[in-house]
Amino acid sequence: MIPTILVSVAYVAAQMLADVASLRVVMFAGMSMDAGTLVYPLTFTLRDMVHKVAGVKATRVLILAAAGINVVMAGLFWLVSVMKPDMSVGPQAEFGRVLAPVWRITLASIVAEVVAEMIDTEAYQFWVEKVTKRYQWLRVLISNAFSIPIDSLIFVWIAFGGVLPKEVIWSIFLANVVVKGATTLISLPGIYLVKERS
Repeated sequence: MIPTILVSVAYVAAQMLADVASLRVVMFAGMSMDAGTLVYPLTFTLRDMVHKVAGVKATRVLILAAAGINVVMAGLFWLVSVMKPDMSVGPQAEFGRVLAPVWRITLASIVAEVVAEMIDTEAYQFWVEKVTKRYQWLRVLISNAFSIPIDSLIFVWIAFGGVLPKEVIWSIFLANVVVKGATTLISLPGIYLVKERS
């Protein structure tokens, strides 16, 4: 069985990678999509795995800790991008153009992550406490079904509302929901890789 620490580290790493990749909007299957969506959906199942092995309180702490780490990461990238480069190795302007945070997108990512992951946590906990501890795959599917559209809706409107045309925003939303839903189905068996907290 996979230890709690590995699942937790994977969760935080996926959050960070998604926030960095979200700075770029790409085309995917003919739709606009923030590139963070290529990795971010894994966080929902990883969150469910942490919940299973560590419990609801630890999961809530992990969600908030990941948000804090992402804020620090964005702050560090901003600081490094405004610092004077060592010109003996060249201007290094690419760093600032690529990694200096777009604060609106960074804020959108973090707010959407915290709200959606907390909703995912509560849906998962409700299923385990009020419905059944059986059908582990279904608790992942149900909790993700609540959190994925909420996450996508919050992200696209905070990040791009008033900046991009509405049809592009809705395209990003739809692409996010489709990719996150498909990733949920693919990653669903992961819940069986960890042992239930006793």
